[in-house]
Amino acid sequence: MGSGLAFWCPLLHLLLLLVMRVQGISCRKLTELETTHNLMKHMDQRIPAHHSSSHMDHMDPSHMIFFTINDLKVGKTMPIYFPKRNPSKSPRFFPRSEADSIPFSTEELPGLLEFFSFSKNSPQAKAMEDTLRQCEIEPIKGETKFCPTCLESMLDFSHGMLGPNTPFTAVATAHLTNSTTLFQNYTILKEPKEIYAPKMVACHTMPYPYAVFYCHSQQSVNKVYKIELGGEDGDRVDAVAVCHLDTSEWSPNHVSFSVLRIKPGTSAVCHFFAADNLVWVPTSTSV
Repeated sequence: MGSGLAFWCPLLHLLLLLVMRVQGISCRKLTELETTHNLMKHMDQRIPAHHSSSHMDHMDPSHMIFFTINDLKVGKTMPIYFPKRNPSKSPRFFPRSEADSIPFSTEELPGLLEFFSFSKNSPQAKAMEDTLRQCEIEPIKGETKFCPTCLESMLDFSHGMLGPNTPFTAVATAHLTNSTTLFQNYTILKEPKEIYAPKMVACHTMPYPYAVFYCHSQQSVNKVYKIELGGEDGDRVDAVAVCHLDTSEWSPNHVSFSVLRIKPGTSAVCHFFAADNLVWVPTSTSV
């Protein structure tokens, strides 16, 4: 019972923070530019422990959350990067009426930069452009994607993907301790629990002045897991991970293949989710 509360309370807190309305729209600034959140370009990643140190030395630490399905066993130790972001400082969702009134396209970027008082060469402008371009890229075969700019739109998209008569809920990674270490070795402490989800919607936070998520659903088979991890510094994480069993339609340039040293379609690709990302699954299949 205690572990369940520890898991759900941070998730409920996150959702409540996302729907809080913040006044002064034209004065909002991007305080955290996490461009590694551009899903198809820099999906949350990591390097499996069995790779050579020389290979790891040349990798961005933020890439170190990819792994293979064979790593899912008790006692397995892996170097994992978990970004530690304070939800109270993250951008909030706007109400739907407000979000729908603001253009969301690269064509409108000059006007948006003026609206948010960002110069065109600023880091904030680059982050906004990257987010807009990622949201406009055509989905791969078998994938449906959408970038909701309000909570209602996220729920509508998830409802459409999971089925009109299917109740659903969100699962998310929860940090059970207050460690500030971003990258360290973690060990799987208990048998990973599969959240049987014949359909799922993954939503990843994107850098923008207000809350924007990159949500997508794939026709191919995926597996969702909840994994209890223990870090070298005593950190405890109740992590959510997804394994994509069919990667044959993925770009050969996808960073996961260089991280794992595999080719498209040859192996399942798994990755952990940051705590401010959400995975929507049918209620009857959640744990």
